[in-house]
Amino acid sequence: MEHFSTNNTIFAEKFQIAAEYKAFGRSVTIFAATCAIIFSIIGVLGNLVTVIALLKFTRLRRHATTAFVICLSISDLIFSAVNLPLTASRYLSEAWILGGTLCKIFPLFFYGNVAVSLLSMVAITINRYILISQPDIYNQLYTSRGITLMIIAIWTLSFLMLLPPLLGIWGTLGLDPASFSCTILKKDGSSPKKFLFVLGFVVPCVVISVSYLCIYRRVRNSRRNLEAHAAGRRGGGFQRREDSRVTKLMLSIFICFLLCFMPLMMTNVIDENMKIPLFHIIASVLAWASAVINPFIYAGTNKLYREAYKQILCPASSRTPTIGPKPAHSHSSKVSSPHTT
Repeated sequence: MEHFSTNNTIFAEKFQIAAEYKAFGRSVTIFAATCAIIFSIIGVLGNLVTVIALLKFTRLRRHATTAFVICLSISDLIFSAVNLPLTASRYLSEAWILGGTLCKIFPLFFYGNVAVSLLSMVAITINRYILISQPDIYNQLYTSRGITLMIIAIWTLSFLMLLPPLLGIWGTLGLDPASFSCTILKKDGSSPKKFLFVLGFVVPCVVISVSYLCIYRRVRNSRRNLEAHAAGRRGGGFQRREDSRVTKLMLSIFICFLLCFMPLMMTNVIDENMKIPLFHIIASVLAWASAVINPFIYAGTNKLYREAYKQILCPASSRTPTIGPKPAHSHSSKVSSPHTT
């Protein structure tokens, strides 16, 4: 009981400091809160529709890549439904008024979901690379059980990385008075923030970049490596083009994620003491946008995803038969089990 009272006293003191420390102008905080509210609504609706559409659309459901895209969409959905409303509240109040427990949950979900998004993209990129460079072992790796284990590993690893600050072993999760934000703080003069930045952001980005470079070189040097998995099968050319389009789509998702999140990650590491508050606001708004834009990229750049959305949003018109070649039942980008999502 005494420990609980002490924690509340400490949090109250930090709240008072935050109220006195006005790093941002009121117009800036109103702008940030408005963006958070708009992005939250769009993000919840867009990602929820995406998950439902991909689960129901048969042609995409059979692709192993789709399971990781759904994982990515669920991560964005949680971020939009949990983190963005809490963010809007703190900017509207210009203080954290939601208590100590939520102050620990907020950074846990924020950094955890960023890690899930990046590791999902790593899984997608490796999936694309194996599809193109090692088609013979593709079906052995991407079974229903294999994909399920990969997704469990993504979520487990993403949140395990935050266990040290959550338990107070290395750094801690709490309120930063300068920005009235709940984040990873120093404890005993040390914080895992830079280590987590390297492990949870830089390393996955390097892996993804190298993988796409290998894919590009493989395809450029020999187009036959892309076609080998469909050779001799009816509709193989169509399947090859479909796989190529999906690969380009996933590359676009990664590039947009980098453009959205890199400014925030760099700002948090370089300007840790909030010397330029406006940069933190701009970088934060860009990061929030990453949870919103993916459904628009799917719909705007890929025909299969447009058909999936159309099946959910306009079910009557989507019943019209599609004219054109049907995809071949090769193992190219499909898992060996027909029941895999």
